[in-house]
Amino acid sequence: MRILKLFFLIFFLLSFKNDAQSLKNEFVVVVDAGHGGKDPGNRGNGYFEKNIALKIALNVGEILSKNKVKVVYTRKKDVFVDLFRRAQIANDANADLFISIHCDAHNSNAYGAGTFVLGLHANERNFKIAQKENSVIYMEENYEQKYDGFDPNNPESVISLVLMQEEYLEQSILAANYIQEFFVKDLNRRDRKVKQAGFLVLRNTYMPSVLIEAGFLTNKTEGKYLNSAKGQKEISSSISKAILKYLRSLDNNRVELKIDTKPTPEKIKYLFKVQISASSKSLELKPYNFKGLSSISKTKNNNGLYKYYYGYTNSYNQAKILLKTAINAGFKSSFVTVFKDGKPYSLKKYLAEFE
Repeated sequence: MRILKLFFLIFFLLSFKNDAQSLKNEFVVVVDAGHGGKDPGNRGNGYFEKNIALKIALNVGEILSKNKVKVVYTRKKDVFVDLFRRAQIANDANADLFISIHCDAHNSNAYGAGTFVLGLHANERNFKIAQKENSVIYMEENYEQKYDGFDPNNPESVISLVLMQEEYLEQSILAANYIQEFFVKDLNRRDRKVKQAGFLVLRNTYMPSVLIEAGFLTNKTEGKYLNSAKGQKEISSSISKAILKYLRSLDNNRVELKIDTKPTPEKIKYLFKVQISASSKSLELKPYNFKGLSSISKTKNNNGLYKYYYGYTNSYNQAKILLKTAINAGFKSSFVTVFKDGKPYSLKKYLAEFE
């Protein structure tokens, strides 16, 4: 009898282990349709942003589900969900990615698709977009207490937001880059690039998070496209392809060297870094000194010049991803460098030998 009990115990533990492993390997994406219920979003050309965002979100979820991705929605119908609750849903789901879908508006004839990650707005336009999306908190009860006194109209309030998502910034930018890539490649949309701004809905999510502005309802042609079944289907398809590409990159990283915030370069024969700047000034290696980038290192040469590097990897292909992230963060003159046994080495020579 004891042997039988022991057998069942071992069987149970093995089954639990297998289930836990399969659960761990399952990707979870939270798809957030912006606005809803008493919050219609923008009404450019008479359209309802909340309805368009919901239809795109449901289409994206359907495509991802067919590709064996677990999808969690913040709303599946026309209801009001406050910003705090949206983040809570994502955290409770232990999501790998949070995507918030919106449509833009402007008093000009602006058009095109853009994506945002949480960060300091580089200009007044980015602040206005975030301000518009954040103003929904005025519809919520006890918003002063819930958001710790956050003021959508005060640019300085954004600084407190950025620290919350700092750990996930690199992956957020990567996912956003893929979305822009498919918008341009698949749909020939005007590329409004990946930008950073202080979106409250992204603040409390504990995973990579991206806000999508799928286009401008205030543009007559683009508004009509966004409100059409054809446009919504095409946009959903591009977003879904981008998300699947991003999730595949995570899957590959499970067996490749991950980009770490605690590098051990002495163990790597060939080490790639992205040089983002050089200066005679020694800066503290904090993200706020490097436009939100973390994993920064520096060297000092004999002339007293400091060189600043972003990230590290033993893969040249991974280094190119790092380079793209650095450029999108604002370091336009960045380039990939390689070290051999801890000393600077010629990238041209390396590529001739190994590529």
